Amino acid sequence: EQARLRARVVEEDTEGWQKDPGFAGLERVGGVDLSYVKGEETRACASLVVLSFPALQVLYEDCRMVAVGAPYLAGFLAFREVPFLVEALQRLQPAKEITFLFWLFQVLLVDGNGLLHPRGFGVACHLGVLTDLPCIGVAKNLLHVDGLAKDELHKEQIRSLQREGDSFPLTGTSGRVLGMALRSHHRSFRPLYVSVGHRVCLGTAVRLVQSCCRYRIPEPIRQ
Repeated sequence: EQARLRARVVEEDTEGWQKDPGFAGLERVGGVDLSYVKGEETRACASLVVLSFPALQVLYEDCRMVAVGAPYLAGFLAFREVPFLVEALQRLQPAKEITFLFWLFQVLLVDGNGLLHPRGFGVACHLGVLTDLPCIGVAKNLLHVDGLAKDELHKEQIRSLQREGDSFPLTGTSGRVLGMALRSHHRSFRPLYVSVGHRVCLGTAVRLVQSCCRYRIPEPIRQ
């Protein structure tokens, strides 16, 4: 199933606003996250936030506690979490009074990985393919895959990120660039790990994530 869905991932820009240096035409950015209750593996909060762009003002929020029943399997996290994120997106549609203004967000930032995954199909790819929405994976920690590791070389590369917006490619031993490490805020030395989810290229993904950061974590996810 994962391999079949992986074949549907689009790794390039598909929207006009993505090609504009200042993202002209982009007005709404969504963010989704599934946060587990501390110390528990089955209780979590599935959240969706929609923000205006570029002002990053909250337009819509939805957060519900959910019971996660599927077991955790390494590399298959999306099958455990994505159904709850899809439900959060679907809850927007019956709300007729906000349909036109809010639920037509143009891109989703996903707390997790996209192509930066053992089989190139993390939660951001999975959600993107199921909904056919442009999606970007934004992870706080490096996933050790295809030879990527927090070794001395990686630490040295992080130290080379001198300014806010600096980045370097995450190139696996296969030679494939799986994502980018991004210094998203001048007060944080810990990078974000940005990867393609669906219907966006890596360069655009990195630029947009940076544009959504007031602190280390981009606002659609931080909210």
